[in-house]
Amino acid sequence: MNDQDFVNAISNAIYQSINIAIERQLKSQVLPFYTHAALTTLRNESRSIEPGRILRHGYKVYSQNDEDGLINEIFRRIRIKHQTFVEVGVGNGLENNTLCLLIQGWRGLWIEGNKDHCNFIQNKFRTAINKNKLTLCQSFVNTENINDLIERNGFHGEIDLLSIDIDGNDYHIFKVIDAICPRVTMIEYNSKFPPPVKWVMKYNPQHLYDSTDYFGASLKSYEILFAQKGYSLIGCNITGANAFFIRNDLVGELFCKPFTAENHYEPARPWLARGFVSGKPANYKEYETI
Repeated sequence: MNDQDFVNAISNAIYQSINIAIERQLKSQVLPFYTHAALTTLRNESRSIEPGRILRHGYKVYSQNDEDGLINEIFRRIRIKHQTFVEVGVGNGLENNTLCLLIQGWRGLWIEGNKDHCNFIQNKFRTAINKNKLTLCQSFVNTENINDLIERNGFHGEIDLLSIDIDGNDYHIFKVIDAICPRVTMIEYNSKFPPPVKWVMKYNPQHLYDSTDYFGASLKSYEILFAQKGYSLIGCNITGANAFFIRNDLVGELFCKPFTAENHYEPARPWLARGFVSGKPANYKEYETI
């Protein structure tokens, strides 16, 4: 390599480094701005502000997206009765649908199959576990064991909230649950399939999520299943990840009709997840409610 080639190589390396730095700066500053703008636009569309619709009430505390805000709004309308929850599929505990409820004094059960996640939870949430506010069950769930796991860990009858997010057999698991009677159920749906498409992943107790679109069920299939079990679809979160169902005796005139997938379907918008940040990495330690 002669001197000129060396200079050119150094120049190209510097140029690429500058481009990478600029791209990172854009991603960290510009993309969140446009994400926020998109969220604001969606929340202020005429459909979003229809009476009874929950879509614009979402926000993040510990949930993956805006689910914490939607849960809060739902229980603001139907009122909290037991302050109890069961969540199936909780990760390491720091980003799920019920941690925000736990810190507000609720009591609940977390079921998680991943051993490393459970070890982390045992350590991180030791205080809540020791105070009997949180029960942890390490187990992969299937249609044969789900009711036993729930009952064996002290939960039965009516509870306030059931959350299911296991990236696979979610439909089949909810279908067989009868150990508890949740007032509200939230469940991950496969937003690749818009209504009126009916699609359910074939039950496979050995299923492991492979990061593809092969999981769960379409919203229309969930609408039909939940109707058979006495629930109404009252909304989905804005990123098109989770659907919310209320027991029919609690719906009244509180939510947006009709309670169909055609009315409440939200398409997949995973890029909007950038708009739900709390500013700092999640953590959980001892706290006071004063």
